[in-house]
Amino acid sequence: MKILLLVIGKTDEEYVFDGIEKYKNRLKHYINFEYEEIPDLKNRKTLSKDQQKKQESDLIFLRLKMGDKVVLLDEKGTSFGSVEFSKYLQKKMNSGIKRLVFIVGGPYGFDKAIYDKHQDKLSLSKMTFSHQMVRLFFVSNYIER
Repeated sequence: MKILLLVIGKTDEEYVFDGIEKYKNRLKHYINFEYEEIPDLKNRKTLSKDQQKKQESDLIFLRLKMGDKVVLLDEKGTSFGSVEFSKYLQKKMNSGIKRLVFIVGGPYGFDKAIYDKHQDKLSLSKMTFSHQMVRLFFVSNYIER
């Protein structure tokens, strides 16, 4: 099984980028892992929040393949401890899924179309973190287990 972390926008902070790169290199020894950034929207300052979410969802849908199992990283999702998340991943691997896609939305979250199509949600914490930090937390704490 391949695991993809799909994120909206580039990683701006160098320390976050360095941390992601460090853990991506570690992960390649244990699991087939990919990390993909969808470029920031052009002219996003002229768009409403809903318009931004809609355009981001269109870009997300373009990157998904038939048969992907999608999990949204969302504050209202299921929370796991490390052991439980490891069991969750193992169950997905055993189920024959070819690609498990975890998605970090843009600054305003996900469009309704994404929520309507993909019901699986994972929360990394009850606390709210920047979308930049969620990327690093995910690759360092959740996949490595």
